[in-house]
Amino acid sequence: MLHCNIIRYKSLKDSVKLVNGGSRCAGRVEVLHDGQWGTVCDDFWNMRHAAVVCRELHCGEPVDALGSAYFGPGSGPIWMDRVDCSGSESTLKICKSAEWGKHDCGHDEDAGVICSDHRMTRLTAGPHRCSGRVEVLHGGSWSTVCDADFDQQDAEVVCRELDCGIPVEVLGSAAFGRGEGQVWTEELQCSGNESEITFCPTSSSLKHSNCSHYNDVGLICSGHTGARLVNGPDSCSGRVELQYLSDWGTVCAVGWDMRAADVLCTQLGCGSAVAVVEVDWFGE
Repeated sequence: MLHCNIIRYKSLKDSVKLVNGGSRCAGRVEVLHDGQWGTVCDDFWNMRHAAVVCRELHCGEPVDALGSAYFGPGSGPIWMDRVDCSGSESTLKICKSAEWGKHDCGHDEDAGVICSDHRMTRLTAGPHRCSGRVEVLHGGSWSTVCDADFDQQDAEVVCRELDCGIPVEVLGSAAFGRGEGQVWTEELQCSGNESEITFCPTSSSLKHSNCSHYNDVGLICSGHTGARLVNGPDSCSGRVELQYLSDWGTVCAVGWDMRAADVLCTQLGCGSAVAVVEVDWFGE
Protein backbone atom coordinates (compact mmCIF):
# COMPACT_ATOMS: atom_id res chain seq x y z
CA MET A 1 0.00 0.00 0.00
CA LEU A 2 1.73 3.08 -1.21
CA HIS A 3 1.52 6.73 -2.28
CA CYS A 4 4.17 8.22 -4.59
CA ASN A 5 5.13 11.78 -5.38
CA ILE A 6 6.53 12.85 -8.75
CA ILE A 7 9.51 15.20 -8.60
CA ARG A 8 11.10 16.44 -11.84
CA TYR A 9 14.47 18.17 -12.08
CA LYS A 10 17.14 18.87 -14.66
CA SER A 11 20.70 17.70 -14.12
CA LEU A 12 23.51 16.07 -16.04
CA LYS A 13 24.19 13.89 -13.01
CA ASP A 14 22.72 10.39 -13.35
CA SER A 15 21.48 11.23 -16.84
CA VAL A 16 22.96 8.19 -18.62
CA LYS A 17 22.32 4.55 -17.71
CA LEU A 18 22.69 1.01 -19.05
CA VAL A 19 19.61 -1.20 -18.80
CA ASN A 20 18.57 -4.81 -19.41
CA GLY A 21 22.13 -6.14 -19.27
CA GLY A 22 22.09 -7.84 -15.89
CA SER A 23 24.12 -5.15 -14.09
CA ARG A 24 24.63 -1.40 -14.05
CA CYS A 25 27.77 -1.79 -16.22
CA ALA A 26 26.22 -3.47 -19.24
CA GLY A 27 23.08 -2.92 -21.25
CA ARG A 28 21.15 -0.71 -23.61
CA VAL A 29 22.32 2.91 -23.49
CA GLU A 30 19.64 5.33 -22.33
CA VAL A 31 19.93 9.08 -21.77
CA LEU A 32 17.68 11.41 -19.79
CA HIS A 33 16.58 14.48 -21.76
CA ASP A 34 13.74 16.88 -21.06
CA GLY A 35 12.57 14.70 -18.15
CA GLN A 36 12.27 11.51 -20.20
CA TRP A 37 14.54 8.52 -20.77
CA GLY A 38 15.29 7.59 -24.37
CA THR A 39 17.69 5.45 -26.39
CA VAL A 40 20.70 6.06 -28.65
CA CYS A 41 20.88 4.96 -32.29
CA ASP A 42 23.76 2.66 -33.27
CA ASP A 43 24.77 4.70 -36.36
CA PHE A 44 28.58 5.20 -36.09
CA TRP A 45 28.49 3.71 -32.57
CA ASN A 46 31.97 2.50 -31.58
CA MET A 47 34.40 1.81 -28.74
CA ARG A 48 35.30 5.49 -28.34
CA HIS A 49 31.68 6.26 -27.49
CA ALA A 50 31.50 3.21 -25.20
CA ALA A 51 34.58 4.49 -23.34
CA VAL A 52 32.78 7.74 -22.49
CA VAL A 53 29.78 5.81 -21.15
CA CYS A 54 31.88 3.39 -19.07
CA ARG A 55 33.95 6.21 -17.57
CA GLU A 56 30.85 8.27 -16.80
CA LEU A 57 29.25 5.34 -14.96
CA HIS A 58 32.49 4.40 -13.12
CA CYS A 59 32.35 1.01 -14.82
CA GLY A 60 35.96 0.61 -15.91
CA GLU A 61 37.05 0.20 -19.51
CA PRO A 62 34.85 -0.57 -22.54
CA VAL A 63 34.67 -4.25 -23.48
CA ASP A 64 32.25 -3.99 -26.39
CA ALA A 65 30.15 -1.42 -28.25
CA LEU A 66 27.02 -3.16 -29.51
CA GLY A 67 24.24 -2.28 -31.94
CA SER A 68 21.09 -3.82 -33.40
CA ALA A 69 19.28 -3.73 -30.03
CA TYR A 70 21.60 -6.38 -28.58
CA PHE A 71 20.03 -5.84 -25.13
CA GLY A 72 16.50 -5.63 -26.50
CA PRO A 73 14.63 -2.72 -28.04
CA GLY A 74 13.80 0.25 -25.86
CA SER A 75 10.65 2.34 -25.86
CA GLY A 76 9.89 6.02 -25.98
CA PRO A 77 12.03 8.56 -27.83
CA ILE A 78 15.30 7.89 -29.62
CA TRP A 79 17.19 10.90 -28.33
CA MET A 80 20.61 10.62 -29.98
CA ASP A 81 21.76 9.64 -33.49
CA ARG A 82 25.09 9.90 -35.32
CA VAL A 83 26.98 10.28 -32.05
CA ASP A 84 30.54 11.58 -32.41
CA CYS A 85 32.62 11.60 -29.21
CA SER A 86 36.28 12.57 -29.02
CA GLY A 87 36.64 10.13 -26.12
CA SER A 88 37.51 12.72 -23.46
CA GLU A 89 33.96 13.90 -22.67
CA SER A 90 32.70 13.65 -19.08
CA THR A 91 29.26 12.52 -20.25
CA LEU A 92 27.78 11.09 -23.43
CA LYS A 93 25.27 13.93 -23.48
CA ILE A 94 27.89 16.50 -24.48
CA CYS A 95 29.21 14.47 -27.41
CA LYS A 96 28.35 15.79 -30.86
CA SER A 97 25.22 14.27 -32.38
CA ALA A 98 22.22 15.09 -34.50
CA GLU A 99 19.64 17.43 -32.96
CA TRP A 100 17.94 15.94 -29.90
CA GLY A 101 15.21 13.55 -31.04
CA LYS A 102 16.18 13.77 -34.73
CA HIS A 103 17.04 10.34 -36.17
CA ASP A 104 16.45 7.87 -38.98
CA CYS A 105 16.45 4.81 -36.71
CA GLY A 106 14.04 2.39 -35.09
CA HIS A 107 14.41 0.75 -31.69
CA ASP A 108 15.85 -2.30 -33.47
CA GLU A 109 19.00 -0.14 -33.80
CA ASP A 110 19.37 0.80 -30.12
CA ALA A 111 23.02 1.00 -29.01
CA GLY A 112 24.47 -0.99 -26.13
CA VAL A 113 27.68 -1.18 -24.09
CA ILE A 114 29.52 -3.75 -22.00
CA CYS A 115 32.08 -2.33 -19.53
CA SER A 116 34.85 -4.19 -17.71
CA ASP A 117 33.17 -3.86 -14.29
CA HIS A 118 30.09 -5.71 -15.52
CA ARG A 119 28.39 -8.09 -13.15
CA MET A 120 29.82 -8.67 -9.71
CA THR A 121 26.55 -10.35 -8.71
CA ARG A 122 24.23 -12.61 -10.66
CA LEU A 123 21.12 -14.78 -10.32
CA THR A 124 21.40 -18.17 -12.03
CA ALA A 125 19.27 -21.27 -12.68
CA GLY A 126 15.98 -19.34 -12.39
CA PRO A 127 13.15 -19.02 -14.92
CA HIS A 128 14.23 -15.48 -15.86
CA ARG A 129 17.22 -13.20 -15.22
CA CYS A 130 15.62 -11.63 -12.12
CA SER A 131 15.31 -14.84 -10.12
CA GLY A 132 17.68 -17.64 -9.26
CA ARG A 133 20.58 -18.70 -7.11
CA VAL A 134 22.61 -15.76 -5.76
CA GLU A 135 26.26 -15.79 -6.84
CA VAL A 136 29.02 -13.20 -6.36
CA LEU A 137 32.26 -12.73 -8.28
CA HIS A 138 35.06 -13.13 -5.76
CA GLY A 139 38.73 -13.72 -6.46
CA GLY A 140 38.08 -14.14 -10.16
CA SER A 141 35.51 -16.93 -9.81
CA TRP A 142 31.81 -17.17 -8.99
CA SER A 143 30.82 -18.21 -5.47
CA THR A 144 27.40 -19.06 -4.09
CA VAL A 145 26.05 -17.32 -0.97
CA CYS A 146 24.99 -19.09 2.22
CA ASP A 147 21.35 -18.73 3.25
CA ALA A 148 22.26 -18.15 6.93
CA ASP A 149 21.35 -14.55 7.85
CA PHE A 150 20.71 -13.50 4.22
CA ASP A 151 17.89 -11.03 4.87
CA GLN A 152 15.56 -8.48 3.26
CA GLN A 153 18.22 -5.75 3.22
CA ASP A 154 20.70 -8.00 1.42
CA ALA A 155 17.99 -8.98 -1.07
CA GLU A 156 17.10 -5.32 -1.76
CA VAL A 157 20.70 -4.59 -2.73
CA VAL A 158 20.97 -7.61 -5.05
CA CYS A 159 17.72 -6.75 -6.85
CA ARG A 160 18.76 -3.10 -7.16
CA GLU A 161 22.25 -3.95 -8.47
CA LEU A 162 20.78 -6.19 -11.17
CA ASP A 163 18.14 -3.59 -12.14
CA CYS A 164 15.49 -6.12 -11.15
CA GLY A 165 13.10 -4.08 -9.03
CA ILE A 166 12.39 -5.18 -5.48
CA PRO A 167 12.61 -8.50 -3.60
CA VAL A 168 9.60 -10.79 -3.82
CA GLU A 169 10.98 -13.77 -1.89
CA VAL A 170 14.24 -15.04 -0.38
CA LEU A 171 14.59 -18.82 -0.69
CA GLY A 172 17.06 -20.99 1.21
CA SER A 173 18.11 -24.63 1.05
CA ALA A 174 19.29 -24.50 -2.57
CA ALA A 175 15.81 -23.78 -3.91
CA PHE A 176 17.30 -23.14 -7.37
CA GLY A 177 19.64 -26.11 -7.23
CA ARG A 178 23.09 -26.53 -5.74
CA GLY A 179 25.88 -24.44 -7.20
CA GLU A 180 29.50 -25.34 -7.84
CA GLY A 181 32.83 -24.03 -6.65
CA GLN A 182 33.24 -21.99 -3.47
CA VAL A 183 30.55 -21.03 -0.98
CA TRP A 184 31.12 -17.44 0.16
CA THR A 185 31.76 -17.69 3.89
CA GLU A 186 31.38 -14.00 4.80
CA GLU A 187 28.11 -12.74 6.29
CA LEU A 188 26.60 -9.81 4.40
CA GLN A 189 25.51 -6.87 6.55
CA CYS A 190 23.83 -4.60 4.01
CA SER A 191 21.82 -1.63 5.24
CA GLY A 192 19.60 -1.90 2.16
CA ASN A 193 20.70 1.45 0.70
CA GLU A 194 23.83 0.25 -1.11
CA SER A 195 23.91 0.27 -4.92
CA GLU A 196 25.95 -2.96 -5.08
CA ILE A 197 26.72 -5.95 -2.86
CA THR A 198 30.43 -5.06 -3.01
CA PHE A 199 29.66 -1.90 -0.96
CA CYS A 200 28.03 -3.89 1.87
CA PRO A 201 30.02 -4.55 5.06
CA THR A 202 30.85 -8.19 5.76
CA SER A 203 31.93 -10.15 8.81
CA SER A 204 33.04 -13.67 9.65
CA SER A 205 30.30 -15.90 11.03
CA LEU A 206 30.33 -19.30 12.72
CA LYS A 207 27.01 -20.05 11.00
CA HIS A 208 28.68 -19.61 7.62
CA SER A 209 31.67 -21.83 8.41
CA ASN A 210 29.42 -24.89 8.17
CA CYS A 211 27.64 -23.87 4.96
CA SER A 212 27.61 -26.13 1.92
CA HIS A 213 25.90 -25.95 -1.45
CA TYR A 214 22.82 -27.40 0.26
CA ASN A 215 22.56 -23.94 1.86
CA ASP A 216 22.82 -21.88 -1.34
CA VAL A 217 20.45 -18.92 -1.12
CA GLY A 218 18.07 -18.00 -3.93
CA LEU A 219 16.13 -14.84 -4.64
CA ILE A 220 13.10 -13.77 -6.66
CA CYS A 221 13.01 -10.08 -7.65
CA SER A 222 10.04 -8.30 -9.16
CA GLY A 223 11.80 -7.60 -12.48
CA HIS A 224 11.06 -4.69 -14.82
CA THR A 225 7.36 -4.96 -15.57
CA GLY A 226 5.90 -7.23 -12.91
CA ALA A 227 4.72 -4.56 -10.48
CA ARG A 228 1.57 -2.47 -10.16
CA LEU A 229 -0.55 -0.44 -7.73
CA VAL A 230 -4.26 -1.27 -7.71
CA ASN A 231 -7.47 0.03 -6.06
CA GLY A 232 -6.01 3.50 -5.57
CA PRO A 233 -7.27 6.84 -6.91
CA ASP A 234 -4.58 6.87 -9.62
CA SER A 235 -1.79 4.74 -11.10
CA CYS A 236 0.73 5.96 -8.51
CA SER A 237 -1.06 4.83 -5.35
CA GLY A 238 -2.77 1.66 -4.28
CA ARG A 239 -2.25 -1.89 -3.09
CA VAL A 240 1.13 -3.30 -4.16
CA GLU A 241 0.96 -6.34 -6.41
CA LEU A 242 3.90 -8.16 -7.99
CA GLN A 243 3.95 -10.59 -10.90
CA TYR A 244 5.82 -13.87 -10.89
CA LEU A 245 5.64 -15.67 -14.24
CA SER A 246 1.96 -15.19 -15.21
CA ASP A 247 0.49 -14.76 -11.71
CA TRP A 248 -0.14 -11.57 -9.72
CA GLY A 249 0.00 -11.54 -5.92
CA THR A 250 0.12 -9.14 -2.98
CA VAL A 251 3.13 -8.32 -0.80
CA CYS A 252 3.39 -9.09 2.91
CA ALA A 253 3.62 -5.90 5.00
CA VAL A 254 6.35 -7.42 7.20
CA GLY A 255 9.67 -5.98 6.03
CA TRP A 256 7.98 -3.58 3.57
CA ASP A 257 9.47 -0.15 4.27
CA MET A 258 10.15 3.22 2.65
CA ARG A 259 13.31 1.92 0.95
CA ALA A 260 11.35 -0.75 -0.89
CA ALA A 261 8.58 1.77 -1.58
CA ASP A 262 11.05 4.22 -3.17
CA VAL A 263 12.36 1.49 -5.47
CA LEU A 264 8.84 0.58 -6.58
CA CYS A 265 7.80 4.22 -7.16
CA THR A 266 10.88 4.74 -9.33
CA GLN A 267 10.23 1.50 -11.23
CA LEU A 268 6.67 2.64 -12.00
CA GLY A 269 7.76 6.13 -13.07
CA CYS A 270 6.01 7.64 -10.05
CA GLY A 271 8.85 9.59 -8.43
CA SER A 272 9.63 9.10 -4.74
CA ALA A 273 7.57 7.37 -2.04
CA VAL A 274 5.33 9.56 0.13
CA ALA A 275 3.87 7.01 2.54
CA VAL A 276 3.54 3.31 3.24
CA VAL A 277 0.04 2.94 4.65
CA GLU A 278 -1.58 0.39 6.91
CA VAL A 279 -2.62 -3.11 5.95
CA ASP A 280 -5.80 -3.38 3.80
CA TRP A 281 -5.98 0.41 3.27
CA PHE A 282 -6.64 -0.27 -0.41
CA GLY A 283 -8.57 -3.51 0.14
CA GLU A 284 -7.53 -7.14 0.07
